[in-house]
Amino acid sequence: MQDTDSQINQATVPRHIAIIMDGNGRWALRQNKARTFGHKAGVNALKQTIESCASYGVDVLTVFAFSSENWLRPKQEVDVLMGLFMLTLKNQANKLHKNNIRLKIIGDRSRFSTALQGKITEVEALTSNNTSMTLVIAANYGGQWDISQALKRLAKHAKETNKSVDDFDINDFLSTAGLPEPDLFIRTGGEQRISNFLLWQIAYSELYFTDVLWPDFDKNELRTAIMSYSTRQRRFGHTSEQISAGAIK
Repeated sequence: MQDTDSQINQATVPRHIAIIMDGNGRWALRQNKARTFGHKAGVNALKQTIESCASYGVDVLTVFAFSSENWLRPKQEVDVLMGLFMLTLKNQANKLHKNNIRLKIIGDRSRFSTALQGKITEVEALTSNNTSMTLVIAANYGGQWDISQALKRLAKHAKETNKSVDDFDINDFLSTAGLPEPDLFIRTGGEQRISNFLLWQIAYSELYFTDVLWPDFDKNELRTAIMSYSTRQRRFGHTSEQISAGAIK
């Protein structure tokens, strides 16, 4: 049997993939289990996706783990999510480090417990010099919040340096500063919306929506998404003829 991975042209593998991991709760309910059971299964799907992205040579994987709006969910579910976040950091820190993967957490950390904030800082420091891939976890994150805090930081910096805000690039003040913008945006679970995720950063991302619920999203599903991406022509405002003539390198 032909190795389906060989069908992927490495030259067309996205440098940065961003994923909304949707469908954990529905996956659990379909099995007559509590929604929290689905979140635990979702952690296993994330582990597989990290491994798959690393094997494909993806530079950055950004996942939406917990939005700023998710605090509105039932307290028991939120408590489980926070507990899973802490447990996953504890259990996976050394594995990430061993595999030369850098961890970066983006979002407003102020609502997290002191212990969770400390663990985030610890794991980020442990993996800070790793170079094979960057794993970005968006937690208590919202795209509108990100743009707002970036503008505030930009204005403050401009004032302190006595320069105009036009002298700076807003990208340098976003929580993803220093990272390439996402090439491929994936949302699982059948919904077809952005849900306040990386609003500025995905302006020119290719969008891929799948009905597959997140716990069932495996390497085969990721391969399908990447192969779909590889067939698309990214024009960034140019015409197809300009692209063919080499307008974008």
